[in-house]
Amino acid sequence: MIGWIARLFASSEPILSEAGPRDAAAIARLHGASFHRGWSDGEIERMLLDRHVLAHRAMIGKRLAGFILSRLVAGEAEILSVAVAAARRGRGLARRLLDLHLRRLPGMGVRAVFLEVEEGNKPALRLYRRAGFREVGRREGYYRESQGAAALVLRRDL
Repeated sequence: MIGWIARLFASSEPILSEAGPRDAAAIARLHGASFHRGWSDGEIERMLLDRHVLAHRAMIGKRLAGFILSRLVAGEAEILSVAVAAARRGRGLARRLLDLHLRRLPGMGVRAVFLEVEEGNKPALRLYRRAGFREVGRREGYYRESQGAAALVLRRDL
């Protein structure tokens, strides 16, 4: 009974923190549900073990609600993936993850952040533009799953 009452009053507010190898399976599930080609548990785990990868997660209780992953090289970072569980979208969680990530990167020597986004992904473009990213390139026909949509290359200096 006490456990039920505790769950009833438990906060549904996500807790943001660094992700680690133990999060690989949950991140792989969310990635697979969010993108045309999901990454396997093993691929995610290898990234999370790489000292050149920074990952943050958003947890609601014991459930993964979102994540962001970046690879760092020579003073630059590339955001590899950002995903939020469908039930949590539109509530600012991606913005919170991105803000945390962008605050952490300069302390790791990063001066510029890049990412690629499908040109038709309006919510993601709105998120990135509001965060100060600007278009610096375009890859035509990059997303075959989306009838050959272009990938926009975005950059933000830190």
